[in-house]
Amino acid sequence: MKFIKQSLSLFLSCCLVLATAPGAFAQEDQPAPQPPVQAAQQTPAQLQQLVAPIALYPDALVAQILAAATYPDQIVEADRWLQQHTDLKGEQLGNEVDKQPWDPSVKALTEFPSVLANMDKNLSWTSSLGDTYVNQQQDVMNAVQVMRERAEKAGNLKSTSQEKVSKQGQTIVIEPADPQVVYVPEYDPWLVYGEPIGVWPGWYSYPGLFLAGPGIAFGFGFGVGFFGGYGWGWHHWRYDWHHHGIIYNHNTYISHSRVFINRNNFNHAGGFHGADGFHGGSPGFHGPAAPQHGFAAPHAQPGTHPGAFSGFNHGGAVRGFSSRGQSSFGGGFHGGGGFHGGGGRR
Repeated sequence: MKFIKQSLSLFLSCCLVLATAPGAFAQEDQPAPQPPVQAAQQTPAQLQQLVAPIALYPDALVAQILAAATYPDQIVEADRWLQQHTDLKGEQLGNEVDKQPWDPSVKALTEFPSVLANMDKNLSWTSSLGDTYVNQQQDVMNAVQVMRERAEKAGNLKSTSQEKVSKQGQTIVIEPADPQVVYVPEYDPWLVYGEPIGVWPGWYSYPGLFLAGPGIAFGFGFGVGFFGGYGWGWHHWRYDWHHHGIIYNHNTYISHSRVFINRNNFNHAGGFHGADGFHGGSPGFHGPAAPQHGFAAPHAQPGTHPGAFSGFNHGGAVRGFSSRGQSSFGGGFHGGGGFHGGGGRR
C-alpha cells in the first residue's frame, strides 16, 4: 500500500510538471523584444536640400505637398489614376476625384497634376519628405524659410503679376496674386538659391516645373475656381507659420497615414506609434527594406523610375509599390479648371 501511494504521488508530480512545462519552455525560448532602431534626424543642410524643390511654391501648395507626402502610396495611385482619366476636366474631374478614398491633401494635388506627377516620379524624395515632416515638422518649415531668404538675397524671389511675396515679421509669405489662379514657379532647385547646392540623389526634373538656369519663370496658371465647392479644394489650405503647422478647414491638419513612424512618440509599453497612433505599413508595399537618409536606389539608371520609398526605412516604408501601373513620365497638365497664360522668366 505504501508503494502504491508513493507511485501515485510520483505520477501526479510528473503530470503537474508536464502541464506547466510548455509555458515555461515557451517563455524561455521566446526572444526578448528588441526596440526599433531610431534613425538619426536630418541635419539643417539635409533639410534645406530636401525642401529646395518646393520652398518657393505658394504657402498653401507647400502645405498640401507636405501633407500629401505622408501618403506616398496614395500619390502613386492618384497620379496614375489621372493618367488614365485625361478626358476629365473641370467640375467633372472634381466630382470623380471627390469619390476617391484618398486623403484630402492628395485630392487637392489633382488640381496641380504636374506637381502630383513630379512627386510620383521622384517617389524616393517624396517619401523622405513625408517621413521628415512627420518627425521634424518645425525643422522642415525652418528650412523652407531659410531657402526663401537665400532666394530673396540672390534676387530670385520677388512679387510678380503671378504671385505676391511679402514678409510677416521675419517670415516670408508667398501667395497667388489672383486667388482664383495659382501659378507654380519653374526653377532649378539646385541653382536658384544663389550658391549652388547638391542635387538630391536620384532626382529627376519634371517638364513644366524645371527651368534650366538660376532664375524663376512662370508658365500656365491653374484655375482653382472649379474646385472651390469641394472640402479639399485650394481655399481650404494654408500654412500657420507662427505655430509651424498646416491648417486645413480652419483646423490643424493631422495626418492619419500609417506609412511612417512618428519616432518622437515612443510607446514605452512596446514600440512606436504611427502618425495616427498605429504602427504598421500601408497595403501594397512589398520588397526589401530600403537604404536610409534619402538616397535613391543605388542602381537606378537615368530614364527609369526609382524604387518607391527608397529614401527611408522607417515605419515599414519599403520599395516596390511604384512598380504598380506604368511609370509617371510625361504626366503633364491633365485637369483643373482651365489654364491662364502666364508671365515670363524673372
